[in-house]
Amino acid sequence: MRGDDLHQAEMFSYISPEQRVPQDHPLRPIRKMVDEILVDLSPRLKKLYSKIGRPSIPPEKLLRALLLQMLYSIRSERQLMEQLDYNLLFRWFVGLNMDDSVWDATTFCKNRERLLKGDIATAFSQQVLARAREYDLLSEEHFTVDGTLVEAAASLKSFKNKDDQDGPPPDDPGNPTVNFHGEKRSNKTHQSTTDPDAMLCKKGKGKEAKLSYAGHLLMENRNGLAIDASVTRATGTAEREAGVEFAKGIGGAGKATMGADKGYDTKQFVQETREANVTPHVAQNDRGRRSAIDGRTTRHLGYQISQKKRKRIEEIFGWLKDIARLRKLRHRGLEKIGWIFKFATAAYNLVRIRNLVAA
Repeated sequence: MRGDDLHQAEMFSYISPEQRVPQDHPLRPIRKMVDEILVDLSPRLKKLYSKIGRPSIPPEKLLRALLLQMLYSIRSERQLMEQLDYNLLFRWFVGLNMDDSVWDATTFCKNRERLLKGDIATAFSQQVLARAREYDLLSEEHFTVDGTLVEAAASLKSFKNKDDQDGPPPDDPGNPTVNFHGEKRSNKTHQSTTDPDAMLCKKGKGKEAKLSYAGHLLMENRNGLAIDASVTRATGTAEREAGVEFAKGIGGAGKATMGADKGYDTKQFVQETREANVTPHVAQNDRGRRSAIDGRTTRHLGYQISQKKRKRIEEIFGWLKDIARLRKLRHRGLEKIGWIFKFATAAYNLVRIRNLVAA
């Protein structure tokens, strides 16, 4: 018998969001890990809020919502609020009931600023790595370092001479006409008016120069998990300087190795890495000059293994840019971008841990 095409809305529902989500849904193990981490972070989150006043967005729900934004490549906070309004799966993950109202996008962003000041991204990342250690997924001896450029949320039209910031009024305030022909521009003489921390740079020869930041990662070689992450200004030496800071964090007993590409093959980097009790397994740069890495390092089998393993760090960069949508930034300022970059790295680790445990 044919069923009736009725459109009358039900007044009551006796099925909770928990029952709607399948038991084998891939978000369930991530939600379980996140809930355990947020319980451990609760005392730290409590210090960020006043004991009096009107209740704000619960930080636990805010962090879960930010994770969803990165896991499902949601391009803006406004679209995230729209998804939370009608997406039952998202409501279940964040912890909202069917009748709970969603937050205003502006209010959501302002509450996120409080977490930035409390450096919650670092604490969250450390708790994620603690779960990985419980499953014995981390290597304590073999690592890889690398860097990439992430495009800033600033137009090249905003890259103006530092001494001539107050020029004539534009013909179109929203999209002014700018003629760059015949003008020599560099980071020494010019600066972006919308994002002063961004710098004009390019990744290699033949590439166009863009206003960008430098993102850096330290990966352990056993399962390809990101151990540490940071964002700096995109100077010519930013990658090697970040690599040295990472080496200081993992150096100790003198057994650690750190792989890297040819861009790190300089005498200064190799020397400073060894001073941090870390053996640099840097790819040899044979382009017309002598490499800082000689046969004393390359003759070992571990060096060859490091050169194979180090390529896996590109998988993390690819996930951050394509899934977490960090190829083109939506935020401005070094501090805020560093927070987002580190939190996105923690989101990648959650997905990676889930897959490794399931396997």
